[in-house]
Amino acid sequence: MSIPPPPVPPQPQEPQGPYPQGQFPQPPYAQAPYAQAPYGEPPYPPGPYGAQGPYAQPYPYQPWGQGYSPYNRPAPVNGLAVASLVLGILCCVPAAGLLLGLIALGQIRRTGERGRGMAVAGSVLSSLGVALWVLTLATGNVSDFWGGFKDAAKDNGSAYTLAKGECFDAPGGSLEGFTYDVDKVPCAGRHDGEVFAAFTMGRDTSYPGDADVTAVADTRCSALRYAYAMDAWAVPVDVDVYFLTPTRQSWRLGDREVTCVFGNTDKTAGLTGSLRNDGRSLNAHQLAYLRAVNLGNVALDGQPAVSPGEDLRVNTAWAGRVSDAFTKEAALLRQHAWPADAKSPVSAVVKEADSLGKQWAQVAAATDSDDFYAAYGRITVEESPRRSVTARKALGLATTPLVTDDAGDQEAGGGGDSDVEV
Repeated sequence: MSIPPPPVPPQPQEPQGPYPQGQFPQPPYAQAPYAQAPYGEPPYPPGPYGAQGPYAQPYPYQPWGQGYSPYNRPAPVNGLAVASLVLGILCCVPAAGLLLGLIALGQIRRTGERGRGMAVAGSVLSSLGVALWVLTLATGNVSDFWGGFKDAAKDNGSAYTLAKGECFDAPGGSLEGFTYDVDKVPCAGRHDGEVFAAFTMGRDTSYPGDADVTAVADTRCSALRYAYAMDAWAVPVDVDVYFLTPTRQSWRLGDREVTCVFGNTDKTAGLTGSLRNDGRSLNAHQLAYLRAVNLGNVALDGQPAVSPGEDLRVNTAWAGRVSDAFTKEAALLRQHAWPADAKSPVSAVVKEADSLGKQWAQVAAATDSDDFYAAYGRITVEESPRRSVTARKALGLATTPLVTDDAGDQEAGGGGDSDVEV
């Protein structure tokens, strides 16, 4: 029994469209803008696969030619756009996020990749982050970040976390140069440095320069040491003042702290034991005496770096401060009620302070450098160490005088210009 062939679909009587039946149309770019329809029919704009009319019959073959796909494949997402969006949201590196966003927009225009919205969003968020950073720097609030950085370093032996009364060892045992890491050690044993004070410099946004920072640190630390080691005669002669100062780089992040340190001029020797002597270990009479005599010490330590010949006004102003300090010292010593065995020796120190106040007033009145040097050369402190030793012995203070080159500096300890930067 034979099987009949399948029915054949009816064939159209006329060609349908501009192409013979069964042929594929040419790609759209090969077509004229409007193909001419046969038999006077109105032209139609080319469709996606030829110039077919709206009522043309479908082709009996697969309508997708080689190289085409029935579904559009999406363009890839630009990777820089994604990175820009991530950085913009996190606001961790806003400048980088803005840069990546702008680059991504340029690439998307050239390649047709997706991600324009992400690139725009990342650029906007990063721009806001950059503006916030600029505002923070302008208002000085970046110091909060610096404070957080120092807090984070607190447990890691950072030089930024040294506190008053703490002792430490520096890398290589040197307190000169640049350092960051230090090892905190007990003050009872051998150590390289002992912190005796700290202060904050101005909040200027621009770094004042290494010389200015060093000058401020030297002056302030030399004065602050008398509040920590009040009995200057008890400080060994080979101990000097050092300081940890901000660098140009840390200043930009808000670092303004200067740390004042005692250290040995011989780094191989170091220090042993704490040099602290203040209200925690001194009695009322000792405190009264040291507070008075240290006024002259602090004033003398403020001697200008320039000579009277270079700047007379600065030097006469300094001489005036020294004169006022000795005058105030004498007044404070007179006001205190001294023990019976200390009254007479302290009175001798009072007389000496009065004399020094008057002699330094003559230096302050100099009209030229020659007058300055002449008045300075007339300053005499007759047997001042003996007078101070007698008063100190009566009060139970150190009795070994310090060697000094400063006129009138009967109580002064050492001072130095050395520093260590961080």
